[in-house]
Amino acid sequence: MKITSLLTLLAVVLSYIFSADCAVAAMFGSGANTFEIKFATIGDPLNLPDTTGNPNPAGSVAQAFRMGKLEVSEQMIVKANAEGGLGITKDTRGADKPATSVSWNEAARFVNWLNTSSGSSPAYKFALQPGDVGYSANANIELWSISDPGYNPANLYRNSLARYFLPSVDEWYKAAYYDPTSGVYYDYPTGSDTAPTSVNSGTAAGTAVYTRPFGQGPADITLAGGLSPYGTRGQGGNVFEWEETDFELVNGPTLTTAARGLRGGYWSAGPINLLSSNRLNGLPTGGNNVTGFRVSTTIPEPSTVLLAALAGLGLLWRRPAR
Repeated sequence: MKITSLLTLLAVVLSYIFSADCAVAAMFGSGANTFEIKFATIGDPLNLPDTTGNPNPAGSVAQAFRMGKLEVSEQMIVKANAEGGLGITKDTRGADKPATSVSWNEAARFVNWLNTSSGSSPAYKFALQPGDVGYSANANIELWSISDPGYNPANLYRNSLARYFLPSVDEWYKAAYYDPTSGVYYDYPTGSDTAPTSVNSGTAAGTAVYTRPFGQGPADITLAGGLSPYGTRGQGGNVFEWEETDFELVNGPTLTTAARGLRGGYWSAGPINLLSSNRLNGLPTGGNNVTGFRVSTTIPEPSTVLLAALAGLGLLWRRPAR
């Protein structure tokens, strides 16, 4: 392979990795307990905030990141429990239904296991770990302190060395309502200022699962309506989702028991619940059958990706001709 071809391939790989169209997946667990989480790339760092929603301002994020394309499903919780002894409780509607009745603390336990099982630092600090005497999956977090590696004074909840985390208020808002092609924020997380079409389930553009009979329950996470401009599904309708952020936007210094933000509405809610102006809250020990969550992740530093790409191209360069 000629060096010009290698360089062209490298340029294509890097441009794709850091484009808003790039979707990646991460695998977790082992054997029968293996599962996949797909992520949409949320680029356009340092975007301007929205000043029309709740909170005001909202949606500006300093760095690119990735948001779970789908809500966390029941089977993901089952498999993580089996692998990590997490003891997370949830409703039982079906393997591909969103995992509901999971408290904020339990969602944080799940995220911590994603990190530690893949060699990363935990995102949230708990006094007791699975297997410890007195362990509870629903215990409140502690705040990271200045002596802890990964301490971030701007967010005492999240460790900066963690790869996976619950989305902050701004991360969730941006992934749902911001359109990177036009630089505007929409009122609804389906790329529109008008309410999406209500459906039982499906993937058609401009649809969401809301205003349905309560007894119907949520749709499968893969059938939770149309996509946001960034390519996430179900941020409007299906089930409410936890934000990482304290409802009062503090995340410390003493508020580990404070209410957390909730967004997005659920399958039987009216359209007002899907709006960017609507933000609710719940206690971190609470969980109910209309609330689930999704996971966010960092994007590798460009230098790390470049080294990996160069290593791969080096293997191609050294491969003998056939």
